[in-house]
Amino acid sequence: MRIIGHLDMDAFFASVEERDNSRFKGRPIAVGADPQGGKGRGVVSTANYKAREYGIKSAMPISEAWRRSEAARKEGKPVVVFLEGNFKKYGEVSNSVVEVLRGYAKHVEPASIDEAYFDISSTKSFEKARDIAKKIKKEIFAKERLTASIGIGPNKLIAKIASDIQKPDGLTVVTRDEAEIFLEKLPVRKIPGIGPKTEGFLKKEGIIIVRDVKKFSRLELVNFFGKWGGEMYDRLRGIDESPLIEEWEAKSIGEQETFEHDLKDATQLSERLLVLAGDVMRRFQKSDFSVFGRVVITVRFAGFETKTKSHTLPEPTADSSLLKFEALRLFMPFLDGRENAKGSAIRLLGVRIEKLL
Repeated sequence: MRIIGHLDMDAFFASVEERDNSRFKGRPIAVGADPQGGKGRGVVSTANYKAREYGIKSAMPISEAWRRSEAARKEGKPVVVFLEGNFKKYGEVSNSVVEVLRGYAKHVEPASIDEAYFDISSTKSFEKARDIAKKIKKEIFAKERLTASIGIGPNKLIAKIASDIQKPDGLTVVTRDEAEIFLEKLPVRKIPGIGPKTEGFLKKEGIIIVRDVKKFSRLELVNFFGKWGGEMYDRLRGIDESPLIEEWEAKSIGEQETFEHDLKDATQLSERLLVLAGDVMRRFQKSDFSVFGRVVITVRFAGFETKTKSHTLPEPTADSSLLKFEALRLFMPFLDGRENAKGSAIRLLGVRIEKLL
């Protein structure tokens, strides 16, 4: 019997800042680009739950977040604390959380800086798995004074959806027998891979929740959506055989980010890519390596198709500007028909350097 957990840190970046700065306690916080008085061009990386009460959320243009903060101020509410963030610190906390997971699970797949899958099939019981999840949450809070939400399910799909059901500080367990019924009442957008475009198409057909889509056969969904239609048919029924992937790249340093909302905007995506490249460079500069010889980027689309592109440099370097240039150069084809013929939104970006010496 397979039992998979998905851990998602609650409003991660903002929660770390609130934890480390007593003056921010209880205040709305948005971590991201500088709003520049409403003229900033970046995006919000994370908003805490107080800021979300203002309608501020991840991937929102920072200028819009600033306007919402100003509207709240005029109503006599606390203004939002805008922070550019400390990604080195967030990375260290993320590593600490993963180490906690490794104390309970033999296999762990870090999915991004604030979420990870873990396999606890060895418990052979969903009740025992629930107990393990409680211990994980308790240990993370004891070590980092941060809360996490955990979903437990028979596969990665169910575990990920379950982790979002009772945020923040939630714990949701869905057994194999409960999985299909668990999904039926959820909005279709809760199914990973169903983005705004697919949701819009389904809405025109009067389809709002998962149960509604299940009236279509596999063949009908394939006719509507191509290959993705077949995958959707399985996901609607809680079927997912994807394995946990533990990448242990020898002599490589990488960072990746899964967006809370799939992105299409070229400016936003390019900015996030440059932030990731900067994070990689900071880790490289603290390592024992002197140069790197290859740049690799990873792009995962809304439909979960994942592609990587790499370039081996003419000669090894330690140049931060060159890393950012190469990462952007590799990424540009994903913004047009060269690598993104369907104009799909992007849910994950990653940057990695290899051939370290």
